[in-house]
This record gives sequence, C-alpha cells and structure tokens, in this order.
Amino acid sequence: MPEITLYTVPQCADCEAIKRLLRHEGAAFTERNVRGDPQALADMVRRADVRIAPVTIIGDQVFYGPFRDQRPQILAALSGRA
Repeated sequence: MPEITLYTVPQCADCEAIKRLLRHEGAAFTERNVRGDPQALADMVRRADVRIAPVTIIGDQVFYGPFRDQRPQILAALSGRA
C-alpha cells in the first residue's frame, strides 16, 4: 500500500468524510492539520499546489476538493486502478 497523507483543517465535514472512508477501506494514513501547523501547510502547498484542505495524497497521486469529488479517485487509487 502506498503512503497516504491527508491534509485537514478542524471542523471540516469533507475532511471527516475522507477520514471515515480511508478507515472503512482499512487504509493507514497520516493526518496533518494545516491550520495549526505552518510546516504542514507549506508541505501541502508544495506537494499539491493548493491552499485549501482537504488534500489527499496517495503515493504520488494528489486529490483535492470536496469529498464527493475525491471519493471515486481515492477508491480507484486504493484499488490500484488509478
């Protein structure tokens, strides 16, 4: 399984939904709160070229936007179809 990093902000419904999806799929991930950690924000911007969470990085694949947009991409990446 590739390394998974999820960049989040507190009280974000889309962030919570992605965490639930990853847990449901049995995927281990590292969560980084970009609001409370300037280094996490800098890493997210460098890796994804966006400044708005949630951002999900699976291996070298970068997904961002609302949960409904990320969900099919995350599932494909986790199943090896992406």
